[in-house]
Amino acid sequence: MSSEVVRLEKQGDVALITIDSPPVNSLSQPVTSGIFDRIAEANADSSVRAIVLTGAHENFIAGADISELQNLADGKAKLDTKNVGRLTGKLDELEANKKPVVMAIDGFALGGGLEVAMAGHWRVGTTRCRCGLPELTLGIIPGAGGTQRLPRIVGVQKATEMMLTSTEARGKEALDLGIIQEMVEPDKLLIAAVAAARKLADGQAKPVRASQLADKIGTADDARAIMQGARMIGGDKMRNLIHPEMCMDAIVCGVAEGYAAGVKREAENFAKCLASPQAAGMIHIFFATRAAPKVPGVTDQKLEPKKIERVAVLGGGTMGSGIATALLQAGVEVALKEVNDEFLQAGRGRIDGNLQSRVKKGKLAPDKYEQMMARLRPQTDYAGFDKVDMVIEAVIENIELKQGVFVDLEKAVRPDCILASNTSTIDLEVIGARTKAQDRILGTHFFSPAHVMPLVEVVRSKHTSPQALNSAIALVKKLKKTPVTVGNCVGFLVNRIFFPYGQTALLLVDHGIDPYKLDKAVYDFGMPMGPFRMSDLAGVDVGKFAGGILAKAYSDHTYISTLVDHLFEAKRFGEKTKIGYYKYDGKKAEPDPALAGFVQKARADAGNPKPLALSDAEIVERVLFGVVNEACRCLDEGIAIRPSDIDVACVMGMGFPAYRGGIMKWADTLGAKYVHDKLSAWHKAHGPVYEPCAYLKRKAEKGESLVK
Repeated sequence: MSSEVVRLEKQGDVALITIDSPPVNSLSQPVTSGIFDRIAEANADSSVRAIVLTGAHENFIAGADISELQNLADGKAKLDTKNVGRLTGKLDELEANKKPVVMAIDGFALGGGLEVAMAGHWRVGTTRCRCGLPELTLGIIPGAGGTQRLPRIVGVQKATEMMLTSTEARGKEALDLGIIQEMVEPDKLLIAAVAAARKLADGQAKPVRASQLADKIGTADDARAIMQGARMIGGDKMRNLIHPEMCMDAIVCGVAEGYAAGVKREAENFAKCLASPQAAGMIHIFFATRAAPKVPGVTDQKLEPKKIERVAVLGGGTMGSGIATALLQAGVEVALKEVNDEFLQAGRGRIDGNLQSRVKKGKLAPDKYEQMMARLRPQTDYAGFDKVDMVIEAVIENIELKQGVFVDLEKAVRPDCILASNTSTIDLEVIGARTKAQDRILGTHFFSPAHVMPLVEVVRSKHTSPQALNSAIALVKKLKKTPVTVGNCVGFLVNRIFFPYGQTALLLVDHGIDPYKLDKAVYDFGMPMGPFRMSDLAGVDVGKFAGGILAKAYSDHTYISTLVDHLFEAKRFGEKTKIGYYKYDGKKAEPDPALAGFVQKARADAGNPKPLALSDAEIVERVLFGVVNEACRCLDEGIAIRPSDIDVACVMGMGFPAYRGGIMKWADTLGAKYVHDKLSAWHKAHGPVYEPCAYLKRKAEKGESLVK
């Protein structure tokens, strides 16, 4: 098998070893064995003076075979601790090889791929090569010498940054950092690599052995200071996680005690990380994200997505301007329509500000900014709409207004133009009720800020054609966002399933739980902020309006508190009014003692129920189990295709901690029966908001998994 995926051919006195394991040359067991088997063959051939290792399919090695890690993280395979570090040992042998080994790197050299490359004696990369150690995105750390060789090549500061943030060095940057010694165009790669191999064999160039480099490593105290700085920068992003600390510990150990001690510590820490629930959760999210764009009966059919090159965006507010920004960044021509010049200029200004912000941060070249703004066409009428491929409506959440807009659009666009709404709460069939275009009407629900947030809910009604849906999914992927296809209902997926999140939080406050204690408990669990801080961010007034729509739609399992009404009447709308559940100095939120008066009024309205005494863990369960329950309803109704889609949507749309695997994966670790029984008890005490749905009850009775 290894001879099939890794082949050897000779170019005179140079052995050319090529990894050929499509699509991206993952470092599977056959590939790993094949590399070292072919190197052994080259060493045994007296006519071979040097070796070049490269990859087919415009890639070197894209990283480990993640499916092998998934089996370990899910418990389907047992981790053999004796084998942890085995690849490191083989790479140490490669680095000590008497015959020089040149790494010819095109495309990806990520994770284990870069670890293999760094064990070579010389690295030639192409202008499009991408080098990095992104293992921390999977809840693990580099496990084949990466925590030791990369700091010795690029310095501890840069190596720590690259590993903790999973960033890549591409082309010229990889050259400047010393990750590669030469950079060439892709068509010159093998010529340059073979030439370098002969120079090394002739003694015209000195082999670079990364484990022996010392000039960039610094002292142990320097390394510890860098790690402390990294902790301060990482801040709350590192809370509840072990793998960043495990990574930094291995780096410091290598600096303080030497390479051999460092790789030993790396292997120990790698094993600890892989056995952690954080790794299981993050590996689950990795595969769930890859599965999310796949829609049975749509993306698996021979449907050619419509080529979308021109898009009209209706509405230049926060959402519309964010959507337009995302489209411009993806190379799409955008017509921005507003009702008058004043609103139009404001919308254009928001788009300009979004892009200028990236220029100032060095993330967008000035000439690229100019090109993007040149693709924007602001207008106050429907002129040229017969040329657009798709329209995305982002006007205010008013049913009559949206219906009128879609009637106008049907007249203004071509019969094949896709009509999308960014609505977050209104039924698509209601929006398109006055048109004859329902087969090409769908939802593209972006999350704010739309040019930043990675999730888009692609909403289909019972009338939406597979072709229109497939085309919308393709556009979202073009925007470098993750599409999650959902069914048509009030609130769609994320807003609907997180509706109980706010409701049960209000119920607990009505039952004596301090709102600031509740927010802190949820934050400490891993959410970016608690439900009350989130309400202030979105706007208490916005929450009241949207909550009213959702409460009406799902009135059979709703809890109504008057706390929101009292804050609304006092014009405490949150951040934008500098006062809501919290008070604000700039964007810094501070508890407000005056909130107690509003809480007291709401408790009185609720009949002053007996106060609850709950631990932080109990608060988290009472707030989040309602989300799990509503997610199960969405699965039962076909609103969500897969449990894993819900996990992706919660992580990307609501900031649910990825290391817990998403809401369904997290609930599954507790068990369907546990969740069901808790909800049943709370249902008896507090009413229908906690009533377990039929889907969850079936899973509990059968002892089935919530994610399979």
